[in-house]
Amino acid sequence: MAQLLLTLIGDDREGLVSALSSLVAQHDGNWRESQMARLGGKFAGIALVEFPDERVDEFTTAAGQVDGLAVTVTAADTRDPEKGTPVTLQLVGNDRPGIVSEITTALAAQGVTIDEMETATRPAPMADTTLFEARAQLRLPEGLELTQLREALESIAAELMVDLEFDGSDPDAQA
Repeated sequence: MAQLLLTLIGDDREGLVSALSSLVAQHDGNWRESQMARLGGKFAGIALVEFPDERVDEFTTAAGQVDGLAVTVTAADTRDPEKGTPVTLQLVGNDRPGIVSEITTALAAQGVTIDEMETATRPAPMADTTLFEARAQLRLPEGLELTQLREALESIAAELMVDLEFDGSDPDAQA
């Protein structure tokens, strides 16, 4: 069996997921995981699907012909991604350019892997500003303690004016 990663983007309209999922089923595929959203008036998504090896080329050709949907097909990495300590990071602060860049740079400097990340902005309650929120599922490399990661992020948190909260193996995980 071959695992394929599909990246999807198109004008948002009714039936896009149905058309693609029907195509997967027609080619004896199995829809394993996906994340999809409407962003900026567009439909965007990523899906992990699985096919018998002999159906991959046929599916890949057909996926490129879904009306109104750009589909990129990439072979999935089937190595074990579950190494390291899982940690959840939640961040809230005033929105400004560079927050994602600075936080992800600090994470990369510590060797941390981002398994999932969601970001959003919303109006601040009782203020005329916009708040930035992020929630990330992280994986700490072997040898990195949560306290070390917390210290690294706290060193930039004051400059960014954000609050950090961790949920992981450390009972004192709130920063």
